[in-house]
Amino acid sequence: MSEHTASAQAPSTANGNGDHGSESAGGHGGSNKAILAALAANLGIAVAKFIAFLVTGASSMLAEAIHSLADSGNQGLLLLGGRTSKREATPDHPFGFGRDRYLYGFLVAVVLFSVGGLFAIYEGVHKILGSEEVDSAAWAIGVLVIAMGLEGFSLRTAVKETNAVRKPGESYWAFIRHARAPELPVVLLEDTAALAGLVFALLGVGLSALTGNGLYDGLGTIAIGLLLVVVAIVLGMETKSLLIGEAATPADRRAIVAALEEGDDVLSVIHMRTQHLGPEELLVGAKIAVRSDDTAGSVAQAIDAAESRIRAAVPIARVIYLEPDIRRPAPAGGGGSTGGTAPHG
Repeated sequence: MSEHTASAQAPSTANGNGDHGSESAGGHGGSNKAILAALAANLGIAVAKFIAFLVTGASSMLAEAIHSLADSGNQGLLLLGGRTSKREATPDHPFGFGRDRYLYGFLVAVVLFSVGGLFAIYEGVHKILGSEEVDSAAWAIGVLVIAMGLEGFSLRTAVKETNAVRKPGESYWAFIRHARAPELPVVLLEDTAALAGLVFALLGVGLSALTGNGLYDGLGTIAIGLLLVVVAIVLGMETKSLLIGEAATPADRRAIVAALEEGDDVLSVIHMRTQHLGPEELLVGAKIAVRSDDTAGSVAQAIDAAESRIRAAVPIARVIYLEPDIRRPAPAGGGGSTGGTAPHG
């Protein structure tokens, strides 16, 4: 396959959005802002929750404190992934390290599942079996209300940064499913789960205080754990898909094909494959049909022009391989052309 781009040897790591194809508004800086807001909120909340747990002995407070501590570590992992992904390409890693952001996003899911979810379920079961009462419930309720305010601030920041890059009319769930950059979806899910967990904790502590029965505190703790497990599984599935390698968005694939086939070069796509090397870097490999009477010089010129059109249409398409071929008629029986007619991906 012929290569007509220098970026394959040293992929650029310049910031762009990357969440949805070639959109560039906001860049990775918006993700960092949401991460830093969540980190500051979670550190403060974790300290307050640990103090409340020591005063009240409420298991839901301990589960929430561990949850906030795990979230703080997760935001640290996301920041680390963003930093390491910017390393220059090496001979051993010629396409760069953009997928580090996916790797650390997956680690976030693992931490949330184990440290957050499983610990909370264990603590809730322990509380129910022990039937311990909650002391000084007012402390716990006060901390939970303050924590809800701080988590609301963090979620508001994440929503604001998401709205800056989310497509008009696209739901938040669709954004989480289709985003190619992991940071904002992770923070959105974490903050939403944190607010829901605080509601569970508030209900558990409140009912335990009203009834004098620690069972409700334990049930609230288990509910927090189950919620975190579900969120962790969703995060794990999404980041696993990115880590393995996802194609360009359908809109970007259409734009690339249109860019290849426009102009006076009379090129047509036999088949094409795309894959994200990172949120802001896309690999494009395509077999294109040329005329049998074209000269090598005219084909090379046509390919260069096609690459320029692709980069203009989809700026994150930085590594492009185009292989010229002659489109031959399909054999009898419908076996397809020699070049293949596989879907664009």
